[in-house]
Amino acid sequence: MDFTFNPEQDMLRDSLRKLLEQQYDFDTRQKIVNGPLGQADALWPEFTDMGLLALPLPENRGGFGGKPSDLVAIGELFGQFLVSAPYVGAVMLGAQVLALGGAAQAVLLERVLGGQAVVALAHEESHGVGRLEVLQTEVQEGSDGLVLSGEKRLVLAGSAADKLIVSARGAQGLMLVLVDPAAQGVKVTGYQTVDGRQAANIRFDQVAIASADVLPDADSDSLNRILDLTRLMLSAEAVGAMSALVQISAAYAATRKQFGQPIGNFQAIVHKLADMKIACTKSQAHLLNVTALADMGRAAPRDFALLKAQMGRLGRLVGETAIQLHGGIAMTDELNVGHYHKRILAIEAMLGNTEYQLRLAGAGG
Repeated sequence: MDFTFNPEQDMLRDSLRKLLEQQYDFDTRQKIVNGPLGQADALWPEFTDMGLLALPLPENRGGFGGKPSDLVAIGELFGQFLVSAPYVGAVMLGAQVLALGGAAQAVLLERVLGGQAVVALAHEESHGVGRLEVLQTEVQEGSDGLVLSGEKRLVLAGSAADKLIVSARGAQGLMLVLVDPAAQGVKVTGYQTVDGRQAANIRFDQVAIASADVLPDADSDSLNRILDLTRLMLSAEAVGAMSALVQISAAYAATRKQFGQPIGNFQAIVHKLADMKIACTKSQAHLLNVTALADMGRAAPRDFALLKAQMGRLGRLVGETAIQLHGGIAMTDELNVGHYHKRILAIEAMLGNTEYQLRLAGAGG
């Protein structure tokens, strides 16, 4: 297996790194996440021009047909720079699921890829990410056609979405339906997540669904493939955040002095830094292994589940150790250490936490 990025991916990473270094320092990021609820991220037009919105989508839907390794290449940088743009919710989930639709959704998909609209996937419920048989949101036949009822939680980018794609149980199995957030019977409650992103809880009460708003090619296998690819992207972001914490902590230990010498000279600190480095290296190796398998079409659902479980366990270790090394200041908003840790914790909770992933892997994926 080849565990290195190809020249095209290196060029993409270089361009993205330069953009983030020039326009997205920590202070800029804080102004964005502390702005009004649903405020568009300043990087979105730049991501649109770079083709990042079209990267994971198939070519027959107007995308670039990017490989899993392309997404990992940019995901690590998102983690290193704490990018708050709603890429996971609006692109990895919303746009990719929208691409399952037919000609009826082509115009909307074109607007999404052009950065003119945001579509969010409403899938998680109060019990987390479950299989079809435990979905409580349903589409039923009403007196005047199809109606949708249920509640979704932690809808990423849901507070600012122009359209929602809702997963529900139908008469023939899984259904994915397009819903206007302003439609009668839809109640959107937006909020800020612990890591500064925007999300929403959304209730649907007998919402009328037109036949044209039912995505025709939706099935459990297609949705699960998108969720697995999103877990890979989130794992890459976690690795990027861990790498940043290792570098920040090592630099702090080399300059922070106690008893007349840098704390990095003390054996206990050396051991903690070594533990962080080992955890980060193990995470990177696991990520690259699963990415290589995914590029070859050989990654099974169990591989993605174990990867995300590993990111949750090792990411928590790295984040907590970084906070211990920095002391109380690491918990303040003024220092980026706590924000990296919050992002790692948020990633661990998304699309099934560590315990869920381990159960999924134990069940054979």
